[in-house]
Amino acid sequence: MEIENVKIRLPSGKEASLIDALSFCYDISDTDFQVLRVLMKGTGRTEDDLSAMLHLSKASINRSVNKLASLGFVDREKDPNSKGGRPRFIYTAVSYERLVNKISKDFQYCADLFSSSFNKELIK
Repeated sequence: MEIENVKIRLPSGKEASLIDALSFCYDISDTDFQVLRVLMKGTGRTEDDLSAMLHLSKASINRSVNKLASLGFVDREKDPNSKGGRPRFIYTAVSYERLVNKISKDFQYCADLFSSSFNKELIK
């Protein structure tokens, strides 16, 4: 079963997927999720590799890897084979454990914020 097809039933009865949760908390797009999945399954990849594998433009890949790197989901290293001009980078997903730990902490942080906001609204 593909992870993006796994649904979790929320207390409201609505079903949500992992992509729904990541989109809500991190503004992750379907493209960002595709890039992350590819990086989680393999070794480091360049933007050219990702573009060819996913049949997406380099601009789309660039936006996704930059977003994923800024979120701490992927690491970026300068390609040692890059010669002159604009440097090329190799992108690697962080470890599964690190990713799950980050997402868990961030989800807990969001839950605490919502809880705090809810409590403040109740006593107004």
